[in-house]
Amino acid sequence: MSWTDVVVKPTSPIAGQAPGTSGLRKKTKVFMEYPYLHNYVQSVFNTLKDCDVPVEGGTLVVSGDGRYWNDKAIQIIIKMAFANGVSKVWCGTKGLLSTPATSAVIRCHGDGFVPFGGFICSASHNPGGPDDDFGIKYNCENGGPAPEKMTTKMVEWTAKITEFKICETMPDFCLDEPKVFEGDAGKSVEVFDCVEDHKALLKKCFDFDAIKKMIARPDFTMVYDCMCGVQGPYAKGIIEDELGAAPGSATNAEPRPDFGGTESAWHGHADPNLTYAVELVKTMGLDKGGNKIDTDKPPPTFGAAADGDADRNMILGSQFFISPSDSLAILVANADLIPQFKDGLKGCARSMPTSGAVDLVAKKKGIECFETPTGWKFFGNLMDSGNPKYFPETKQYTPFICGEESFGTGADHVREKDGMWAVLAWLQVLAAKTEASGKLVTPEEVARAHWAEYGRNYYARYDYEGVD
Repeated sequence: MSWTDVVVKPTSPIAGQAPGTSGLRKKTKVFMEYPYLHNYVQSVFNTLKDCDVPVEGGTLVVSGDGRYWNDKAIQIIIKMAFANGVSKVWCGTKGLLSTPATSAVIRCHGDGFVPFGGFICSASHNPGGPDDDFGIKYNCENGGPAPEKMTTKMVEWTAKITEFKICETMPDFCLDEPKVFEGDAGKSVEVFDCVEDHKALLKKCFDFDAIKKMIARPDFTMVYDCMCGVQGPYAKGIIEDELGAAPGSATNAEPRPDFGGTESAWHGHADPNLTYAVELVKTMGLDKGGNKIDTDKPPPTFGAAADGDADRNMILGSQFFISPSDSLAILVANADLIPQFKDGLKGCARSMPTSGAVDLVAKKKGIECFETPTGWKFFGNLMDSGNPKYFPETKQYTPFICGEESFGTGADHVREKDGMWAVLAWLQVLAAKTEASGKLVTPEEVARAHWAEYGRNYYARYDYEGVD
């Protein structure tokens, strides 16, 4: 069967297809209404061609966080990609790629910087299921979210679209295991292990042997709650298999389309915070206010949680909560202990709502510090500052660490916030301090030492959900 039988379908604009800071998100049933997804995807392709992005003959990444209807959406996008001239499509096994892993694949898979971009089927921490949320966003050739000038054009196209292209008779592809599907006219679909590229990149950032040594200590225990999101394969592959954490250290590590659903302790809301990550929080000896509670057995030394698409993180010690703002400041303060920053940290940044804790660190260390609007793409601009392709006349601020109070932390190894990176950064700091002191150093000890040196910042966040 030919892969080049393109059908042009007439359509008309659908209202409300304006993406936010993290792509287009709607109820799943809205996306499932034909041709809602088709219109938006075609509008993206039209925009890319208007912007002279090399779609024709190019390579595109397509995967997602495993939420309900991901499997169907991925197949639709593949068929539309070939109809729009794409030659190669890359997919993670089972259609899975965490958001930071997608960025890593765009930047590192194969010879590196091969794809012109990628589609991520995710609504991040929002619940998944037929009655919950779905989302899609486009990331550019640098691995980061599309800039505002591009998303503006996408919205313009959604308002004037008259047709979309699709290889309608093309069969679905089995994404269960690594394989290359070859078609006519040089077209192909490559399915690769969803963990490997991200793991390989992280091994360049951290000293896995040093972390493994600490994890092997009899007085160290940890738990990484994946909340039935896409982080499961990464946590098992990196934390357990690569670093030697005890089997079962990665909990709720089987991705589910509903992220655990209503029967889970978090009711399918895979959001790593004190409110929703209730199973982990209880295991670590805390309540939803971060207060200590009695436990049947001693809490683990270290705890972490991930959201649905694995870009967010929460860090806990035994009966101790590390706020996202403090986590960012502590990692910047201890960047010299992380191999990725062996030549020094040049810049750091926080979103506007995030506390000024990192500002105090940057001032004392003489590092440039920035406050940005909410949205990871603004951190990406700073990461690409000084890059001849994007901002040739500006100063370079990488190596770079950034974060936000909404449980996002990352660095310039990718162009997305990276939950696994944050967890490994904390483990690296703990491992280095443990090695230096000759005894196990805990997250609480690191935090209290930080407060003693830099002072402690307080702030409050209020969330209003379901408000008209």
